[in-house]
Amino acid sequence: MSPFVLAEVQLVPDLTMFIHIALILLMIWFLNRTFFKPINRILDARERNKGGRGGEAEGILREVSEKEAEYNAGLLEARNEGYELTEKERVTAVEKKNAEVAAVKTEVAGYLEKELSELDRQTREAEENIRVEAEKMADKISANILKAA
Repeated sequence: MSPFVLAEVQLVPDLTMFIHIALILLMIWFLNRTFFKPINRILDARERNKGGRGGEAEGILREVSEKEAEYNAGLLEARNEGYELTEKERVTAVEKKNAEVAAVKTEVAGYLEKELSELDRQTREAEENIRVEAEKMADKISANILKAA
């Protein structure tokens, strides 16, 4: 045989395979007992605490959302009240303006009526004066014509 010949490989399972499986199972049991269980307890506790804090954070976020909704509702209500107040003031101002315009129209109508009646009186007076003066002039003209004749 040459030195490079491979050793025979045995494909038939023997007792050592069962020993290896038993050692692997023993190692898994030992690692679970000493290493994985304590780490899993720590991870579970951390997750619970995180969940508790996360629940606390969710509560704070919920409270913030509720307060924001209250703020927005209050802001909307204040805006509506502002618009209503503005509208009431506008209506009051329009009514006041209309009342003032009506008062001025009434005053102007009274003043116009007074001035028209005064103008009418002056027209009648002027017509009367003209008639009287026309009669005086007619008398003078008649007298001058009679004197000249």
